[in-house]
Amino acid sequence: MKLHRIGMTAAVAVASLALAACGNDNPTGTSTPASTEGEGGSLSGTLKGAGATSQESAMTAWIAGYQGVQPGVTVQYDSVGSGAGRENLISGAVSFAGSDAYLDDEEREKVKDTCGPDGAMNIPVYISPVAIPYNLEGVDELNLKPATLAMIFDQKITKWNDPKIAADNPDADLPDLKITAVNRSDESGTTENFMEYLSAAAADSWSYEADKAWPVSGGEAAAQTTGVIEVVGSTNGAIGYADASAVGSLQAAKIGVGEEFVEFSPEAAAKVVDASEPADTGVEGDLALDLARDTTESGAYPIVLVSYHIVCKTYSDQETADLVKDFVGYVVSEDGQQAASGAAGSAPISADLRSKAEQSLELVKAGS
Repeated sequence: MKLHRIGMTAAVAVASLALAACGNDNPTGTSTPASTEGEGGSLSGTLKGAGATSQESAMTAWIAGYQGVQPGVTVQYDSVGSGAGRENLISGAVSFAGSDAYLDDEEREKVKDTCGPDGAMNIPVYISPVAIPYNLEGVDELNLKPATLAMIFDQKITKWNDPKIAADNPDADLPDLKITAVNRSDESGTTENFMEYLSAAAADSWSYEADKAWPVSGGEAAAQTTGVIEVVGSTNGAIGYADASAVGSLQAAKIGVGEEFVEFSPEAAAKVVDASEPADTGVEGDLALDLARDTTESGAYPIVLVSYHIVCKTYSDQETADLVKDFVGYVVSEDGQQAASGAAGSAPISADLRSKAEQSLELVKAGS
């Protein structure tokens, strides 16, 4: 399906902005009432996106904030996971994808069928730690070195009182209890980011290549972010991985970095992004990043994801191009980033990265 088939809907007199989530990640699948602030913008129509569940809370805030800028526009976003979001963009079912992983080589070629020969760009919009939530009665603080964490999720450490966990936590009263390691059952950018960290920081203990699909059998699988959180929260002895915005009241492990154990925070995650290098994708305007996951910088939290809005460089009609540029432009703006930070606890992108994102969005155009 080509993008000209999804196009724009007719202008509406009063439009709401809806976040339409699917499956287990549908806590906010409601319409956002129109803002009473501002005079409103000049655009109208419907913009469809789909993808990362990690962006759930941030997307709710972006849609609500954008309502005050462009009240004549409806933005719809399906939280179906990063992999499904990229597939939807490639097929032409949506105009942009939310993804915790940038397009790989094969996807960059496939997306040209929908986006034209110039392909698509990855625009960083959301920086967040990937937390390691756990549920262990009587253990209020848990430290895990990279190798220990890798062996837990590789089913090599199966009891909470294992000597390797005890060595990381000499003052903790660890129970003789089976570990329930919870992973995503669906293809997930969060999974890919977590595995990239394990490969970089614990290479001797983690032999799997990073991928969207979880490679280890024997654990507990759950669909999407909310599924992982639900299983961890309801199971004594469980441990998982999830975007930090979803952890809620669950405890989260501190991760070994150099000689320290560091807890997650937006500031600690941003330190890793600042130390990272651009990925060589060969696409002009692409802002994909290769994250410095093996950093030993003091105070840095290395399990981090950068989530993208993936946009075509060429759309089949001017209205869609204008809407994509305007909405994603709001998302990367100071107002948009502050809205996400307040709602999801994410780290705002830097002023330098914002400037680069705005320059990249200028490359979006309409054409055949």
